[in-house]
Amino acid sequence: MAREYSIRFRLTLWYALVLCAALALLSGLIWFSLRQRLLNEVDQTLSGSAARLEAYFVKEAAENPPVDLVDELEEFCQGLPPSDYVRLRGARGFAFDFPKHVPPPGEDRRNLSRHFRVGNDTFDLQISSSLTAIDHTLDLLRILLLSLVPLVVLIACAGGAWLSRRALRPVDAITAAARAISIENLSLRLHTPQTGDELERLTEVWNSMLGRLEAAVKTLSQFAADASHELRTPLAVIRTSAELALRRARSPEAYRESLIEISQEADRMTRLVEDLLFLARSDARAAEMPMEPVDPAALLRKVCDELHGVADARHIRIRRVPPAREVFISGNPAALRRLFLVLIDNAIKYSVPESEVIVAIGTADGHVSVTVQDSGIGISPADQPHIFKRFYQADKARAGEGFGLGLSLAESIVKAHTATIRVTSGQGRGATFCVVFATASASTVPVTAEPGINVGH
Repeated sequence: MAREYSIRFRLTLWYALVLCAALALLSGLIWFSLRQRLLNEVDQTLSGSAARLEAYFVKEAAENPPVDLVDELEEFCQGLPPSDYVRLRGARGFAFDFPKHVPPPGEDRRNLSRHFRVGNDTFDLQISSSLTAIDHTLDLLRILLLSLVPLVVLIACAGGAWLSRRALRPVDAITAAARAISIENLSLRLHTPQTGDELERLTEVWNSMLGRLEAAVKTLSQFAADASHELRTPLAVIRTSAELALRRARSPEAYRESLIEISQEADRMTRLVEDLLFLARSDARAAEMPMEPVDPAALLRKVCDELHGVADARHIRIRRVPPAREVFISGNPAALRRLFLVLIDNAIKYSVPESEVIVAIGTADGHVSVTVQDSGIGISPADQPHIFKRFYQADKARAGEGFGLGLSLAESIVKAHTATIRVTSGQGRGATFCVVFATASASTVPVTAEPGINVGH
């Protein structure tokens, strides 16, 4: 297993590597720049000396033969730098060397050659200068750089380690404060430094996350409390009915009534547990929903047929408005059936007698919308933000007819289909729920008004 290193160590290591590379590059540039500068100065000196020697020789050779100018040339060369060597050769055997001894073959020198004419004769001039002094200077600079760069790197690493420790000290403080926050004190928040840097943004993100976590825990606690409350009522009824039936001998009809009551409450508990299980799986994303092309019109027709008896018992008419053409959405048939059952059942439940529930399918802009509209008591503006919360029941007078989980289930199914659901309503003006599905198969032709299809009275 690879060893884990701290951020402080990694910052110092990277800082040292970058500094080493930068100092190495800088040292190389300094060394090569100085070397080139010194060589250029030597070249300029050689060029000047060669030009003066050529001019002097041409002037004197115009009046005297070259062989008579050896002494004058030696006197002229006395003014050159001691390390210079001059070699002059002519076409007729003229030869001049200064100094007389030739430089050693292995000596590092800088050479300059020139060719010029004096009358009909051609002369070759070669002048060179020793680079021993320059090599010595460059060697000293190299030794100085090689000895100072590691020292500078060590000092910089020590400073970098100190700076990284100082820079990461607020992170350690944030870590310690975050470690002190637990499920019992989620209301605590980290101190936000007003520095305008990454630490301030990190602290703000931490506090925002803690706020969401606190809200989630409160929601979970409330959910558990509400679920326990909802389960307690049918359990109490079952227990009471059983105890009363066992307290003394009864007639078969009395036992039958007790068993019917127990069965009803057991069915109520079963539906509640199934709804809770579905919501829990939806939250954990554990319930896989295989998607396939679904005809929403056909599915809504089946759901309306299933709810025909419920609507008939309440004297409610269900009117379906089909789309102008056949459309398909990508979805899970079982989950969509449950979604439509919840919406239409709620519409029937809260509609006034002798009214109608309108179920319409519309298409526009590559989307398919399913709208369920009732003419019931409506939803007040104060209740609308909360209707999708679990166990929330806006109509307190009819709270006994359900658990307040239907719209939560609907919202979970809608999210699983990457769709959207919205509600428009007003007190006493009914409610309209609209679910919009995205589908590439949806027609962009607007829905035309067609005669409704009535189900029920």
